[in-house]
Amino acid sequence: MFAYPVLIGDIGGTNARFAVVPHPGAAFRLLPKLLTASMPDPVDAIREALRAYDGEAPRSAMIAVANRVDGVVVRLTNADWTVDAPAIGAAFALDRVALVNDYPPVAACVTALDATRGDLAPIGAARAGEAGARVVIGPGTGLGAAALLPVGERFAIVASEGGHVEFGPAEPDEFALWPHLERVMGRVTAESVLSGPGLFRLAKAVAQARGEPVAFSAPNDVLVACRNGVGLATETLTLYARLLGRYAGDLALVFEATGGVFIAGGIAPRMVDILQNGAFRAAFDRKAPHDGWARRVFASVITHPEPALLGLSALVAQPDRFLVAAMAWQR
Repeated sequence: MFAYPVLIGDIGGTNARFAVVPHPGAAFRLLPKLLTASMPDPVDAIREALRAYDGEAPRSAMIAVANRVDGVVVRLTNADWTVDAPAIGAAFALDRVALVNDYPPVAACVTALDATRGDLAPIGAARAGEAGARVVIGPGTGLGAAALLPVGERFAIVASEGGHVEFGPAEPDEFALWPHLERVMGRVTAESVLSGPGLFRLAKAVAQARGEPVAFSAPNDVLVACRNGVGLATETLTLYARLLGRYAGDLALVFEATGGVFIAGGIAPRMVDILQNGAFRAAFDRKAPHDGWARRVFASVITHPEPALLGLSALVAQPDRFLVAAMAWQR
């Protein structure tokens, strides 16, 4: 159980987001978002975020961390930060600090999303509402993945390092492209292609395969160029949609996700129209001998602005509803 007010945080490779849940049943109060690179460590980031908060001081915390959580001290995968639960507890006089992988909260948020409120942007004709396992994935600075599995009236949340599985070509144009893809630590993984940096790698590979100069210097440049009608960027994002759809469909098969696949992260909400344009869904559904089953699986982009914080607030408010692995320091 968490003593209120509860500080909740979502710490990724690019951004650190924090909020306070002031009392049981209350909506979280969002604090200013901070760039991870702008602060030396999480304690300073929390202190800076709390400058904008004028309520009762937090008494406990639950923080999502972009890495495997197997202790109360966790180093980020994609940033030079160490999240130290005892240090955070001591700095803010907290009774308890729990750390969790960053994607279980996104999985938990699926239980609180409201399509009528505009929290979801469906991809394809399959309808939401089917019972069964649900999968969340999140292309951003990295590539997170988790599953939400019904167990009676409760949900078991399974974190994963699914972004680090090997990722290979399947279509003729992909086989021609793959030799141009930059390897990361000697590998081509799902994260090295489908994350934000992966989108940039994909654009560079497409340019090299076409014998053209690379006109971009960051992932965002590819998105902007596509909106401006640049052919190389449009080709890259169409290919990205196909590859993301294939990966999402694969995870649907792995977990038999009859309850749907939900895409969060920083990239998908900015290219919903491209993901809805056909390439994603065609690759998602191409799962012979199970393509008929795949066509019935709901897929959607999560368009809620803070899915991880929404999920953390659900985990804090309903601890008995979710079975989730977390590591906690307690005073």
